Amino acid sequence: MKGLLIRVGIDHSCGEWNGPYDPQSGHFVYVPIPDNLKRLHPHLIRSYDEVSSLLTHIGMNLPEHLKARPMHLDPDFEMLTYGDVWPRSAPLLKMGKDDFIVFYAGLRSMNKADRELVYAIIGFYRVSEVVHAIDIPENRWHENAHTRRKDYDSDIVVRAVKKRSGKLVKAIPIGEFRNKSYRVRQDLLEEWGGLSVKDGYLQRSARLPHFLSPERFMRWFEKHNPGLVAKNF
Repeated sequence: MKGLLIRVGIDHSCGEWNGPYDPQSGHFVYVPIPDNLKRLHPHLIRSYDEVSSLLTHIGMNLPEHLKARPMHLDPDFEMLTYGDVWPRSAPLLKMGKDDFIVFYAGLRSMNKADRELVYAIIGFYRVSEVVHAIDIPENRWHENAHTRRKDYDSDIVVRAVKKRSGKLVKAIPIGEFRNKSYRVRQDLLEEWGGLSVKDGYLQRSARLPHFLSPERFMRWFEKHNPGLVAKNF
């Protein structure tokens, strides 16, 4: 068994914002990073309009600088896909059935007294198959952000197992600010059996971190009895 921990969603390094998180309920809004309009097939563009109504419902508004931009909807929890680029995608190509991917994001607490970001698990995929984007037929381009683009020659796409994968109903906080950056809490690192990144580093990186003991992580994860939905917003 192999497991990867992958950071997704909008943040200040990519989109200059953070999706909201309610610390009382654990509910959150998944807000993807922006995409480049020129790179997209016009008929496959996904708009931030899809998430703006949900934000309005909880008393928030999408920032003005995002309203005119398309979003890079990846992972696509409705389609249960995730895409990535070469060479960052190399570890994904080594994954097979029943390996897993854990998605986390840097969220902003809706409690204004909370100063620090909330780094939390927001999604989980049990891997079904990994395919090269170039081999995906046109009638399936809509399933992932990387095949909605025109330039995806070296990209790969992961497809997840239905009913065993999806977006979490409630986020699971895992991070803290330690040693000048956000990292996985020390107690969790010990319970999980460690990560391949130094001291649980949680910033975006060119290399995808993996769990040193995926079985131990899964025992921890399953204790939380996470609810999963095949839904983006």
